[in-house]
Amino acid sequence: MCARTEPRLTPPDDALRVVRRLNAAGHRAYFVGGCVRDSLLGLMPKDWDICTDAGPDAMAEVFQGWHVVETGLKHGTLTVMLNHQPYEVTTFRVDGAYTDHRHPDSVAFTDDLREDLRRRDFTVNAMAWHPEEGLIDLFHGQEDLQAGLIRCVGDPRERFGEDALRILRALRFAACYGLSIEDETAKAMRDMAEDVRLVAGERIRVEMDKLLCGRAAESILRDYADVITAIFPALKPMVGFDQKSPWHHWELWEHTVRAVGFIAPDPLLRWVMLLHDSGKPAAFTVDEQGVGHAFGHQQHSVKIAARLFDGMHFDTRTRERALLLIEKHDLSMTPDAKLLTRQLNRFGEEAVRQLIAVHCADGKAKGTVQPETMDAWASEMTEALDALLAQKPCFTLSGLAVKGSDLIAAGMQPGKQLGDMLQRLLEVVMDGEVPNDREALLRKAKEIQAP
Repeated sequence: MCARTEPRLTPPDDALRVVRRLNAAGHRAYFVGGCVRDSLLGLMPKDWDICTDAGPDAMAEVFQGWHVVETGLKHGTLTVMLNHQPYEVTTFRVDGAYTDHRHPDSVAFTDDLREDLRRRDFTVNAMAWHPEEGLIDLFHGQEDLQAGLIRCVGDPRERFGEDALRILRALRFAACYGLSIEDETAKAMRDMAEDVRLVAGERIRVEMDKLLCGRAAESILRDYADVITAIFPALKPMVGFDQKSPWHHWELWEHTVRAVGFIAPDPLLRWVMLLHDSGKPAAFTVDEQGVGHAFGHQQHSVKIAARLFDGMHFDTRTRERALLLIEKHDLSMTPDAKLLTRQLNRFGEEAVRQLIAVHCADGKAKGTVQPETMDAWASEMTEALDALLAQKPCFTLSGLAVKGSDLIAAGMQPGKQLGDMLQRLLEVVMDGEVPNDREALLRKAKEIQAP
């Protein structure tokens, strides 16, 4: 049933304490799932999950006096807290039918480790390990890891029928670990991809965030465009779309995939690059010379992105920033200090830096500009921005050397005209007409007021 394997797992001492505690009470217990997979890949696991034949009541008794959180004890899960670190412990179980394609209708506890492992999604996640017994690998997960494969445990149609999100999880694992997807698993994914739309938007977003930031995200987006667009139908018109443009070498989806790969692996920025040109097919026209144009595609892209973000329940801050970057992704940007000051005023420093990154990635992905040219442009923009900020320029009302109270003390009446005056003073400061000095600004205010 088991075989020793190298390298051995090196769980934290506290995680071993949890397993030893269960063993001392007469129960079997194993590290399971992602921590085994990651260890065999030579990676440091983020979590050390444990499975056991101890039922909920037995677990509660075993850890009596310890700091535990009853995460879902009636379903066989509790979390042991040691030195502020959580260790999730779950009873061996068998899932019932999944009539909603998302959650098991029932959960039954078992003392059979095989039954617990066979309910899991992929072979690489269906391995268990114990410090004395070694690796328990009943479904050849280690072989699949060595072959670089994601393969379902058992019939892939059954696994995806139980929980359609597993289709997206397969893509996520492939993107993050640089693995390929086994043929039968991939075929079932393609046939059943639309079922993912039955899954809660929040769960889809979590998987997509990780997929988009994976080291093989480009190849997954390219090779599984049919799966991605079945999950997000609004993106389907992008695939194979000929832009008929001298400024674009690639069809639209290929341009998009490359743009994703050219920007830092940050979820916000990767979503922006995935969606920045999504509105082009809706805005597309061809002129008399046969050249394609997509005037106003930015607003179409924003509408598509907003619907997707709302469906996945993005938080307000992330949603609004992503929509801003999509809308302004091809904004004209130069190292001119006055223009940069204005953009700092409109968007803030963080967004301006993000816009530089977005513009650079977009340019590289066109295939008609040398990547080195865009990198040089981005460096020049960043250096100009840094130099400007080092001068501590005023680009917000809060940084203005006069306040409303100063203008009132100088004789202005409270009201809308006061706010208008402050805005006017900010404008002249940003344009370099007047220094950001209190007395100079008060003089300028009187000059503006004079008939």
